[in-house]
Parts: sequence; C-alpha cells; structure tokens
Amino acid sequence: MASRATRLRSLHAPTLHPFSPPLLHPRSFATAVSEPTSPTAPPTPTTRRLPTTFRDRLNTGPTLADFASPSQPSKEDTPEIRTALVGPAGKRKEITRLPSWLQTPIPNNAAYKSIKRDLRGLNLHTVCEEARCPNISDCWGGSSKSAATATIMLMGDTCTRGCRFCSVKTSRAPPPLDPHEPEHTAEALKRWGLGYVVLTSVDRDDLPDGGAAHFASTIRKIKQKAPAILVEALTGDFAGNSVMVSTVAESGLDVYAHNVETVEALTPQVRDRRATFQQSLAVLSHAKSRNPSLITKTSIMLGLGETEPQLEATLDALRAVGVDVVTFGQYMRPTKRHMPVHEYVSPEVFESWRVRALEKGFLYVASGPLVRSSYKAGEAFIENVLKKKAGRGGAVGVEGEQGRGMGVDVAAMDATGGI
Repeated sequence: MASRATRLRSLHAPTLHPFSPPLLHPRSFATAVSEPTSPTAPPTPTTRRLPTTFRDRLNTGPTLADFASPSQPSKEDTPEIRTALVGPAGKRKEITRLPSWLQTPIPNNAAYKSIKRDLRGLNLHTVCEEARCPNISDCWGGSSKSAATATIMLMGDTCTRGCRFCSVKTSRAPPPLDPHEPEHTAEALKRWGLGYVVLTSVDRDDLPDGGAAHFASTIRKIKQKAPAILVEALTGDFAGNSVMVSTVAESGLDVYAHNVETVEALTPQVRDRRATFQQSLAVLSHAKSRNPSLITKTSIMLGLGETEPQLEATLDALRAVGVDVVTFGQYMRPTKRHMPVHEYVSPEVFESWRVRALEKGFLYVASGPLVRSSYKAGEAFIENVLKKKAGRGGAVGVEGEQGRGMGVDVAAMDATGGI
C-alpha cells in the first residue's frame, strides 16, 4: 500500500523542467520600477468655522511694527510716577504715589464721626465706605450734617456680581433683606434734614425681583416722611427685566441713574459677565419711557484703556436713548486684586470731555478726576439740572475745586458696578 501511494503521488506531481530556476520573488530595480503608490483616501469634508469676536480683534490689533516703533511718548505727555517706602523698619515696601490731583485728606472731623455713628446705629450701609470712595472726607466733612452728601446703599453690603473694578464684597447667597431698612433709611434722612439723597444698592440676582420692590418701598417711605427731599436712585440693571425697572421708575423718585461704567468694547473685561452695554442702554431707555419727567443719568470711568472714538460713540448712544446727565471720573484701583489703572487722565482731558458732552445736548455734565456718581449731587442737580428743565438757562457743567466739573457722583467702584 505504501509503495502504491508513492507511485500515485509521483504521477500527479507537476513536471519540472530540469533547467528551470527556483521560484523566487521578482527583484525590484530602483531605476526601472516606480514605487508602489498607496491608495488615496477620499477628502474629508471641512466645516468652516464662523469668525469669532476674539479673532476679529486679533486680526485688527497691533502688529509687531507697532511694538517695535522707535517713537516713544515724551515725558511731558505723561504724569511723573512717584514711589515711596512705607511701613516699619525691616518690613518696608514700595508703593506708587497718586498724582497730586487725586490726593484727598483723611476724614477725621465732628460731622464725619456723627454721620458714621448714625449709620451704625440704624444698621445702614453707604457706598462711600463700602466702595472706598476718595471723596468721603469732602462729602461727609461739611460744617453740618445737613450740608453733607451720603449715598445710602440698600439691601446689605454683599453683591451677587463680581465686577473687576469694584471693591464691594460678593457672594452667591447674600444675607436676606432687612424688612426695616426702608423705615430706618427714611428716618435717618429726615433726621439729617437733607435736600437731596442718593440711593444705590448691591445687585441681588438671588431675589425674584432683584430687589426692585424693596427699592421702591424705600423711596416711598422717604417721600412720606420728608416730601421736600429730592431722591436719586442709582440702580443695577435688574438683569434687563423691564418690569423691575418700571417698579423703581414709577415709585416717585426724581432721578433714575444707572451706570454704563465704560465703553462697549471694554465692558466684558470691566463689568460682570451678566452686565452688558446694550442691556444698560435698554434700562435707561425704559425708565425714561415709563416716566418722561424723570431725569436719567449715567457715569463713565476714564483710565481703563478706552479710546477717543469709543467715548464719542458711547456719548452718541446715550443721547439716542434720552439720557440727560453724564459724569466722567477717574478709575482708581481699590486693591491689587482688581483691574490695574491703564492711565491717570489729566484734569485738562476731563475738561475737554465736559465741553464735548455739553455740545452733544446733555443737560448737565460733571467731569473731573475725583467726580463720583453722588459727589455733591444735591448742589449740582438743584442749581443746574432743575434750572435747565425749567428753561431758565442753557446746558451747564459745574467746575469744582479738584479738577474740572465736580458735582454729581460717578460711584467709582460702587456696588452696582458703577463708578
């Protein structure tokens, strides 16, 4: 059987030529045969990304030539930066001195101490203290309490927003409102015998109405106890809710103020992400539409890096929605954790913006390095804006002792994101 199987395998085996070479793989020659090409994959469809604001700003921004330019501003164009060493021996640190036109005295007189004592006794807060306003010695340090100006900050001392210029403390869940605050505020103002008062507040996004009813209740209490007092309300934007804006605008106040703070291009870097320039314009426009007799007012900080065309466009936008009063003040960095100052603007530049704003049709303009939203608000408003509304004079801008146009307060570093 074995021999038979061997013969069968031999019969069916393929016949090999005696001289045929062994089967080898074909040899490739670099000069004769081209390299095998790999199959190409079909092109993948690409989706075009929409242009972004950041990309647009990057493309239109400065080039390397702008930074390498040999031209430098002359020393006469920029204020001299002075430094000083402060602190005990062995722990001294270097600080930067403010320009002379931004230096103010330390408050320490009888009127200041008396106002502070009244505020603490009634558990009231002021933006003057919470925002570290540089004018507190001037506003609170008059010859009597009736000659002083204090901006009362309603709804506590803790804000739900975190603007990058503001020193007021923040929290997502501030303490509840004090139901006695409207009564206490009205009682304090009646006791002081003021002719003009500015009410502001922290932002309370944690409340269903943003605190609008509390604001309106305080205004009504003040008008009941002291009908002759003129009331200015410096409010937040109420997240753009027109019903809340109407609640305050129809509460009996005389001036509705809401600060745009800066030009539109810088708003995302300066203010809380929930605040926008267009939303602020809508608040001022709606307040005017609900009560045409209201004076509407806003404030702008200078020194944040804004440009001249941006400021011009901002003033035009404010006039387009009927804003009557605008104030300009210098941004002053409250702590090292806040935005740095881009520039200390000179009093001469503030004066030029006062003139230009008046030419655009504003009823009153206060412009100066130390101008804040409620600084000397009573005198400026009573003597100027009301006279203009009564038709007894042209548009005015008051010039003060510290820089040009001191008068209405720009709450710099204030609770509503105001200057």
